[in-house]
Amino acid sequence: MSGAITSLEFTEKMRGRIRFGTGDPREGARPGPASASLMFRLTIEVLDVDRFVVDPDLEATARGYVRCEALGGQFPVEHGVFNLFVVGDAPDERRMRYRLWFRDGAGHPLTLVGHKEVRDDRGPDLWSDTTTLYVRLLRGHVGAPDDAGAEVSATGILRIRLLDFAWQLTTFRARGPHVRARLRALVMFGRLFLGQLWQVYGQKLRPGGAG
Repeated sequence: MSGAITSLEFTEKMRGRIRFGTGDPREGARPGPASASLMFRLTIEVLDVDRFVVDPDLEATARGYVRCEALGGQFPVEHGVFNLFVVGDAPDERRMRYRLWFRDGAGHPLTLVGHKEVRDDRGPDLWSDTTTLYVRLLRGHVGAPDDAGAEVSATGILRIRLLDFAWQLTTFRARGPHVRARLRALVMFGRLFLGQLWQVYGQKLRPGGAG
């Protein structure tokens, strides 16, 4: 069906620790008196797969919940967006970006801002890069242009566990006018993902590449 839009969604769970009163996610991930566990479960939906695969700045939607007992329990995401591969600080670096608006148990608005750093460092780092999320909790519902001036409540690191990743692979769903369109959407998304990883890590496999 010409002009028909095909969408795709998958669900992701990430878990880790945050620490209040810190500005560095790596410092925030260390256990300590002011640290707390935090997790989220998100269903990420790409509303138009054809546009998404050619525009790295196009956002997918993210719905689900954030859970943190130190903040008062489990909270629905009121507004969430996700970018799959945005060019980072270097041409061969990509970032996966998350922005989630929710409210804590007292009703205070918070924004979880997170990113995964996908870049080719020494050693085997593809798994850790694509499953490690550096997060900041900002006070208020903050848009991207206002990040720099926002007050940071906590920072930390979340990760996808191996079993959660295996489960995530079973959650991919495509919606379209017919089976062929749905299969095409899944293939296009897979090619985008693997193609971007090749751009970042493939130099090790090329003749003369870093070993």
